[in-house]
Amino acid sequence: MTHFRSAQARGVTWQVAAQACLEPLKGAKATLGFIYVTDTIAQHLESIVSLFRAETGVEHWVGSVGVGVCAIGHEYFGEPAVVALIGDFPPQSFNVFSAVTGVESAAAVDLSCGTESPNFAIIHADPRTERMERIVPALAKRFDSGFLVGGLVSSATASLQVADRVFEGGVSGVAFSEEVIIATRLTQGCRPIGPVHTITACQHNVLVSLDGRAAFDVFLEDIGETVAADLNRVGGHIFAGLSVKGSDTDDYLVRNLVGIDTESKLIAIGDYVKKGEQVRFCRRDRKSAQDDMSVMLDSIKQGLYAPPSAGVYFSCLGRGETLFGQGQGEMKMIHDVFGDIPLVGFFCNGEISHNRLYGYTGVLTLFI
Repeated sequence: MTHFRSAQARGVTWQVAAQACLEPLKGAKATLGFIYVTDTIAQHLESIVSLFRAETGVEHWVGSVGVGVCAIGHEYFGEPAVVALIGDFPPQSFNVFSAVTGVESAAAVDLSCGTESPNFAIIHADPRTERMERIVPALAKRFDSGFLVGGLVSSATASLQVADRVFEGGVSGVAFSEEVIIATRLTQGCRPIGPVHTITACQHNVLVSLDGRAAFDVFLEDIGETVAADLNRVGGHIFAGLSVKGSDTDDYLVRNLVGIDTESKLIAIGDYVKKGEQVRFCRRDRKSAQDDMSVMLDSIKQGLYAPPSAGVYFSCLGRGETLFGQGQGEMKMIHDVFGDIPLVGFFCNGEISHNRLYGYTGVLTLFI
């Protein structure tokens, strides 16, 4: 079993937060660390990583910057904060990688874990990277499980990642061999408000017709009279959910509505679509998110053959206090189920699970 230790701290400066976070980690034997800092101190990330490497003796680090960061029982936004997790992984069981900037580099990057092939990875990515929707599945194909988890950097300042060094751009992370046992689940933040529709006409990211009818007419029926009477209420409240082909769990990818043309009866969404694909309209609300989070936590717990040793959690920046309210909602729910396990993460600009890029979701990964 791999041994873990985590720490979290806030402070008036990056030095205060970093030093306070460091203290519980000193003296622990570890080979790999995860570190996340709030974007208010992003410009000091290189200094923070250097400090943690020197004080802990842990050579390998991965992580990123987030508008918010989290640790078991706590979430931090808008203030200097650092969270870190270190684990004593067998040296040949993992491989830190970076510089994945396209499909070609995803196919070429060295992911081998000693003499073993890579089975799974935790990744971080710059949201400005082109063709991300192609890079993620291309990278996932390199792993025996076909499974990735991770998040896109969220920052109002510098979009920095850590993969043994601090840098911007592309995709980075850590690959693990099958020697490292994990369990992972995803929770949706939006619930469907109408039936699944087939796209019968479209152009790029514009829905022209659904089920042979004007897309806007179908949209109005699904959202109901109250919302339809004031379309200004749609933004940030109603979304499009694109069905995942071949999913046996009725999975869907939530995408923003980016435009509504009431005269031409068109709906534009934040992704390209094709004729024959399926879509449903979804609503974002607190109760649905809490209920789905509870189902996810129960599902992952019921599937475990042993108590988890540690974990990482990636949540959409549109969740957190915005969706769950004050009181450390998501992290409290995880704590209520798993107790004080070492666990850290951050609030993302998009979440990665399996071989897909999601939005408004939470992705929990536990080390067993």
